[in-house]
Amino acid sequence: MATRPGFAFVAWELDPKRKQLFRDGEPVAIGSRHFDLLNALVSQAGRILTKDQLIAAAWDDVAVTNNSVEQVISALRRLIGSSCIETLPRRGYRFIAEVTRTERRETDEALDALLAPHRAWIEGRAALETPQGTQIQHAHEVFERVLAVAPDQAAAHVGLANACLFRFEMTRADITPDRDALVRAAEHAREACRLDPEYGEAWATLGFVLARTGHDAEGRAALRRAVVLEPDNWRHRLRLSYGSWGKERLRASSRTLALLPDFPMAHWLAATVHVARHALGEAERELRTGLAAQARQSETPGRFGAVALHWLSGLLALARDDDETAMREFERELAAEGLGLLYERECCANVEYAIGALHLRRRRPSDAGAAFERALARTPGHVFAQVGLARARAAPTGLSSAPAEALPGLAEHARTGSPVDVALVLMDSGAVGQAAAIIEQALDASPPGQAGWLLPVEPLLHVHAQPDAWAAALTRLATRAA
Repeated sequence: MATRPGFAFVAWELDPKRKQLFRDGEPVAIGSRHFDLLNALVSQAGRILTKDQLIAAAWDDVAVTNNSVEQVISALRRLIGSSCIETLPRRGYRFIAEVTRTERRETDEALDALLAPHRAWIEGRAALETPQGTQIQHAHEVFERVLAVAPDQAAAHVGLANACLFRFEMTRADITPDRDALVRAAEHAREACRLDPEYGEAWATLGFVLARTGHDAEGRAALRRAVVLEPDNWRHRLRLSYGSWGKERLRASSRTLALLPDFPMAHWLAATVHVARHALGEAERELRTGLAAQARQSETPGRFGAVALHWLSGLLALARDDDETAMREFERELAAEGLGLLYERECCANVEYAIGALHLRRRRPSDAGAAFERALARTPGHVFAQVGLARARAAPTGLSSAPAEALPGLAEHARTGSPVDVALVLMDSGAVGQAAAIIEQALDASPPGQAGWLLPVEPLLHVHAQPDAWAAALTRLATRAA
């Protein structure tokens, strides 16, 4: 029989092994860092603990400010009563309520039951780090089980929020994405932040979800809070890169690579800013570095598998009319299809769309139509492929293509896409000046962010063919990415 020591004070009982707090025998929700700080004070009742000692106890080696300690102390006083914790100016804090030691005996079965949710959490976290559809579903089921037995565990809410978020990401290119999963992701992320306001992973997850739901400013604020709480966590830096734009994305990507070298997606994120700035040489150098890192990784999908680097490299080649290099890059992206990575289907649909645009540009409407159809077979809601297919079918007849407004999926795209995306769909390909003006106006109407970042390399528009017509729109786009 194993023993389980604890501490009792006033109407409260502290269980250090289970990291649980009880009031009159009933469990009370408390964040993990709040618990660790309270445990440090209670276990050394009567002793003065400095802020540095409390930071070491509750935050381990994570850099935090003194204000973080003060905030947790204030929260604990509201929870257990202000008379339990004494402040000694410039010296620290002391627990002054009377504390008695308790000891309970646990059976081996009880200990196994106690470890079960922690084992499951580790299992679920590992599944999320291999971003494949089957693994994401598995992680979702695991975190549901953890929360069934540990509903106040902030980390489990974070895990389930991420699983729900990834379920949405798997469907975001569909005509009807799984928005219910996104709603659930937001609910669990917020609950994790409520349970443990000092938990960086909770804020990083909430920030990413908010960015996905169009609340960009709130999302960036949450992501920045995560970075302040845990500055050396590369995941927070990466998500800040996803949720930010311009100089901030470049800084966050660079810091991600400093913490986790050879991470291909950080290079891809940096390249997107250079594309929007029309600094295509810089974008190409960033992608080459990312592709070299990707080549050093195993061909089988492991942790944090990446997609889209060959696709974007191919678009850069198309922008300089290097069809041979572009096709080689596109074929490399398609060759990796089948690994089941998170954005694989969406990425390969974009590759086929780009191939279709290349064929259409070279007056090969039959080949173009076949490529656009392959794109639509992967993602039927790919509106740009629908536009391309309509043009490919109309090209041999000399007739105008069907109006974009009639294309299936456009209504959903217009509701959820950026104004720039909608302008790209609705533009008349024969009136370049008009199309450029529409997009420039859409950029003016768009909130700060990455809207329209692909414009310089968008394969169907081919802005480099008529640089004067697109100069104003490209300048506006580059200014937004500064």
